[in-house]
Amino acid sequence: MKIHEIPEDECRAVLARNAIGRLGCALDNQPYVVPILFAYEPDYVYAFSTVGQKIEWMRSNPKVCLQVDEIAGQSQWTSVLVNGTYEELPDPPRSVERAHARELLEQKHIWWLNAVAGRREKQSEVLIDPVFFRIQASSITGLRAL
Repeated sequence: MKIHEIPEDECRAVLARNAIGRLGCALDNQPYVVPILFAYEPDYVYAFSTVGQKIEWMRSNPKVCLQVDEIAGQSQWTSVLVNGTYEELPDPPRSVERAHARELLEQKHIWWLNAVAGRREKQSEVLIDPVFFRIQASSITGLRAL
């Protein structure tokens, strides 16, 4: 097996054709990693959630990362890492960006289900306020094993 870096354009192609990744954030020197559904366009990763630990942590420390894999086998995989800054898209004043995020996410199968279903289990009839956010990429890197 040989592992090598892949060019940024290949990393961007991996992001564009995938919808599930792992979001990493940290607070008080404690990391937290969770799976998320996302939509990608150049320089931004868009996502949706409800208020909980990851949103609270990203509000406190906006430095985050997203890791996406394509795995064909133990010795044949591609992994892409996006480092960047969390940006919440409240409505208002970020109505245009929020609508754009929703439009991109609507192209993904049941993009809202995981976030809402998980919150419903904990708060059955409480109003669930959606949180749309994006990650502004500061770097995009990747590795491939063959």
